[in-house]
Amino acid sequence: MHLKKSAHKFLSVALFFLAYCSPVKKLPDAPMSKPVEVTATVPRDSTRTDVFLEDLLKKYPQYFDSILQKRKDWNVQLIYTQIDKGANGIPALKHYYFNLNPAKYFYPASTVKFPVSILALQKLNELKIKGLDKNTTIITGQAYSGQTAVYNDPTSPDGKPSIGHYIKKILMVSDNDAYNRLYEFLGPQYINDQLHQKGYGDVQLLHRLSIFLSPDENRHTNPVKFLDAQNKIVYDQPMQYNTAQYVQRNDSVGQGYYKGKQLMNEPMDFSAKNRISLEDLHTILISLLFPSKVTASQRFNLTVEDRNFLLKYMSQLPTESTYPPYSADTASYWPAYCKFLLFGSEKGELPKNIRIFNKVGDAYGQLTDVAYIVDTDKKIEFFLSATILCNKDGILNDDKYDYETLGFPFMKHLGQVLYEFELQRKRKVVPNLSSLIFQYDKF
Repeated sequence: MHLKKSAHKFLSVALFFLAYCSPVKKLPDAPMSKPVEVTATVPRDSTRTDVFLEDLLKKYPQYFDSILQKRKDWNVQLIYTQIDKGANGIPALKHYYFNLNPAKYFYPASTVKFPVSILALQKLNELKIKGLDKNTTIITGQAYSGQTAVYNDPTSPDGKPSIGHYIKKILMVSDNDAYNRLYEFLGPQYINDQLHQKGYGDVQLLHRLSIFLSPDENRHTNPVKFLDAQNKIVYDQPMQYNTAQYVQRNDSVGQGYYKGKQLMNEPMDFSAKNRISLEDLHTILISLLFPSKVTASQRFNLTVEDRNFLLKYMSQLPTESTYPPYSADTASYWPAYCKFLLFGSEKGELPKNIRIFNKVGDAYGQLTDVAYIVDTDKKIEFFLSATILCNKDGILNDDKYDYETLGFPFMKHLGQVLYEFELQRKRKVVPNLSSLIFQYDKF
């Protein structure tokens, strides 16, 4: 049962007082690599398309004829990975690509929340502070222009914010504020340094989402304090400033865009916005499901509990959630709310035997889904990642995107075609998927 508004107000005041008046222990600083003058690389400009995917799409002209013809205009990029497990359970992966080009920019939107969620758990592990974990209360302060504070969270069981609860909100409904709070806890320098060190060299995650701040404001991240059950400070992190300089980019999208009410007849500049390739997102997802299939340097510092926590809430539907109470608002959060592949924008019930471990993104007309799909009854599993620009007129910021007529139908049909193919594909060993069956909050 949720706390009443008055109780939340009291809790906010109490937590504020405790967070900023409690004695501060001398604790280690957050892990941070040494600043570098210029970081991030320029992705190679090379397009990959496998005959297999090209031919498969051609078999369904009713779904994909326009996609095949306008793959360049709509910046369609696909990665499909087959999984074949041996008798020992070790997977062999085979990747197929369609129009994949890491140099062809697309706005990643909310997909960036996936690696940031992983890094938040990793950073907690690296700090190695007794009493500090994903369930510890986190109080976000404000110390610079554009920053806002957080002292409570009415959607959590106890009314207190935590890293774990932010991650739940991100993975189930792609909550923007929850992402911003993780961004502030990590800082963009830690985020980018870690991803670059893990081999994702052209990544640039530079800003919060859904709020418009200057590059300087996004380089400054809020001070945060973690409180234990007795409201004593466990870890105190001051405001951070990102000193790293990133390689200059020349990324643009569209043929024009609206700036206020004025139409600008030129592509919209995305050079200062977030960047991560579809292949990097796909590989990060593989590293979470099958760490042995990436190099040791690409693996994240996660515990078994961390991994299971991420997988549970990546696959849990909003209608299965107790806290936050998304299940009480099915008009806003339907079962397939963030499951584009296979289901598009369908609002009905989903089959219980199919689970999708994924992260979606949609903004500026770009629709993206990075997914690991399993059917625990039919014993199939595969990775599928896709992105498409749903903006036939080429004008951004006009609120006239083609999600419903182009993007969602494409995602739905693509997922269905690959799912049906997987049903027919012969496997020497039937995979054991029991470790992917979770007890969800509501079942």
